[in-house]
Amino acid sequence: MATAYGEHSSQIVHRRDPEASSGPAPVAVLLHGGWWRDLHDARLMDPLARDLAAAGWAVWNVEYRRTGADGGGWPQSVDDVARALDLLAETAEREKGLDLSRVVAVGHSAGGHLALLTAADSPVASVVALAPITDLRRCAEAGLGEGAVEPFLGADPSPEEYAESSPLHRLPLGVPQLIVHGDADQRVPVEHSRDYVDAARLAGDPVDYREIPGEDHFAVVDPTSVAWRTVREVLGPVGGR
Repeated sequence: MATAYGEHSSQIVHRRDPEASSGPAPVAVLLHGGWWRDLHDARLMDPLARDLAAAGWAVWNVEYRRTGADGGGWPQSVDDVARALDLLAETAEREKGLDLSRVVAVGHSAGGHLALLTAADSPVASVVALAPITDLRRCAEAGLGEGAVEPFLGADPSPEEYAESSPLHRLPLGVPQLIVHGDADQRVPVEHSRDYVDAARLAGDPVDYREIPGEDHFAVVDPTSVAWRTVREVLGPVGGR
């Protein structure tokens, strides 16, 4: 089921009901990666959406405006995710099948970046960030994502823009976080998550860090991978019921 949260064609949530539920279901908000580019869309998270729905989760797989011809970037993409989360809160007031006390944002790569940035002041109770982008200046300086930061932030971002758009410099976030990263990641080096986790813990955020030996950037969104099985084990059955 598709639900719009704005007038743009990309401002849409693809919803899946839990396949079995004895009461209000926990909610997984999925945010896909792809370095914020419009070459990629929410279908990247469909395998995880199916897996979570089968386990009893209500799934909100969020599309957002992306860079390219889609009109996304900073801050539009972040604003879109925030609007989708607002819609979730409004919907839960009308639909008794959603448990707002158990909302987890699950984001991969650029989606992990968006999940971390929008966690505060939202219905999100915890974040699962899979190989997340956490420091945009560092990514830009290394040319990661084939230079993806410039289309997202614009040319020559100010120090303030780098800081405001980077979860690393927005700490503490104030929500529990699970960070999962493969040590063979060829797209976002694992050192980014190691440094983020150190900083988040120092700032007082509760962070569980799982580094997966031998797994790459895309294994974390493969339901058969060690990385995803690790996520499911931490989440527990139907969010810990």
